[in-house]
Amino acid sequence: MITAEQLKDIKDRTEALHRYLRIDEKLIEVEEEELRTQAPGFWDDQKAAEAQMKKVKTLKKWIDGYNEVKAATDDTEVAFDFYKEEMTTEEEVDDYYAKALVLIEDLEMKNMLQGEADSMDAVLKINAGAGGTEAQDWAQMLMRMYQRYAEQHGYKVTISNYQDGEDAGIKTVTMEIQGDMAYGYLKGESGVHRLVRVSPYNAQGKRMTSFASVFVTPLVDDTINVEIEQARISWDTFRSSGAGGQNVNKVESGVRLRYQYKDPYTGEEEEILIENTETRDQPKNKENALRLLRSMLYDKELQHRMAEQAKVEAGKKKIEWGSQIRSYVFDDRRVKDHRTNYQTSDVGGVMDGKLDDFIKAYLMEFATEG
Repeated sequence: MITAEQLKDIKDRTEALHRYLRIDEKLIEVEEEELRTQAPGFWDDQKAAEAQMKKVKTLKKWIDGYNEVKAATDDTEVAFDFYKEEMTTEEEVDDYYAKALVLIEDLEMKNMLQGEADSMDAVLKINAGAGGTEAQDWAQMLMRMYQRYAEQHGYKVTISNYQDGEDAGIKTVTMEIQGDMAYGYLKGESGVHRLVRVSPYNAQGKRMTSFASVFVTPLVDDTINVEIEQARISWDTFRSSGAGGQNVNKVESGVRLRYQYKDPYTGEEEEILIENTETRDQPKNKENALRLLRSMLYDKELQHRMAEQAKVEAGKKKIEWGSQIRSYVFDDRRVKDHRTNYQTSDVGGVMDGKLDDFIKAYLMEFATEG
């Protein structure tokens, strides 16, 4: 049975969320923004109209989320009072409390995700590191882990590029993950993931270490303006291959986009390479590749802003994107995040997509840094 202190805690946290989320202001704002959608000729500019509808929807999500938390907290308080009068059981009170706590923690996590890109969908790319079959198998295991995570959160996953490994696993995969706050939750997964296990591909049964890199960028939509210099683009086509490929070696539907990127801040140049084999329609694949390019260019601008903010907030801990972030040690039954020191012995659960505790630990420590 919960205590009076526990009840007070969830009531205090609910009130704090009301303040942090500025619910009263959002209620007024949503009325004003909805009035704009009723203006004559609102849909004449479809892109602007869609952006406005998205703004209204986002505001309503925050308000609805808070209302759900408030209702659950109120229900817990009523059940607690009823228990004193023997009108409900300890188990029922605890059930109400457990439900309220989950909703509060979920909204508190979302409250940490107030960055410009946090509400966007995500592009997640996995590359196998050096090490041949073992590393390629590890890359495929990570792919499955993120697919399971997405399933558990009701996210939609689309594979936009997939390259098989030589004997097993994959060399690379690019997944588009669409859903509420997908980028905000997954952004902390960027970096090198290290596997230590007795390899099934090693005849001597030796313990081996493998690496795979994960890159997460926000998936931009048409409401975000990103400058692409057409003169810096070149295209190649190739025959698609991949998982379940009915289209293998028949039509050159796969596209390879090369973009000669020049950093507007440093003047440094690099080639951005994007491959897309999502459909059998080459023009559609070109369109998808351009969308991914826009996402990468937007992410570069985002990272620049974060770096500038980090200079201003020099006292804060810096995260090096691309550094080793997490170790998965199968024999010792341990998965550890090196940035937060959070670890678990539930290796099987993690590989089945149970990443919420890692994501929460990351956001608790780093969300305010950009």
